[in-house]
Amino acid sequence: MLRHTLATLAYRAAKVLRGAPADFSAFAPIPGGRTAGQLLAHLGDLMDWAASIVEGKQTWHDSPAQTWDADVQRFFAATARFDALLAGPRDNAPGLREGTEEKLFQGPIADALTHVGQLAIMRRAAGAPIKGENYLAADIKAGRVGPDQTPPKREF
Repeated sequence: MLRHTLATLAYRAAKVLRGAPADFSAFAPIPGGRTAGQLLAHLGDLMDWAASIVEGKQTWHDSPAQTWDADVQRFFAATARFDALLAGPRDNAPGLREGTEEKLFQGPIADALTHVGQLAIMRRAAGAPIKGENYLAADIKAGRVGPDQTPPKREF
């Protein structure tokens, strides 16, 4: 279930990150709030943090925003690394012990889902909304965690 949740995160993130306007990275809906680029960098930090937990050597970094494309690539690379650790042999995942999967969900994964939702709202506020869709019908599969996702079946 955790890997399917990660694939769901990747699907929804791909939709929000794809086709963002050139200046979207600098968009902040309120003065002093995080920019879209800072949120995207934070998404990469969350996936790196989750992978480090699974590896048994928890580390956190506050990365500055890079270019939009560089941070999109970073997010999906970190998500793929995290997914590979979850899918691989348990000797490669010494940090996965009883209760860790629940903590991974309630911490980095849930936080990332929240921020993807924030980016979707920010896209609308910036005048570049994404289309809604029936996510129940979406073709989401554990292990598919890259930017190339199956096109939506029914957008509205």
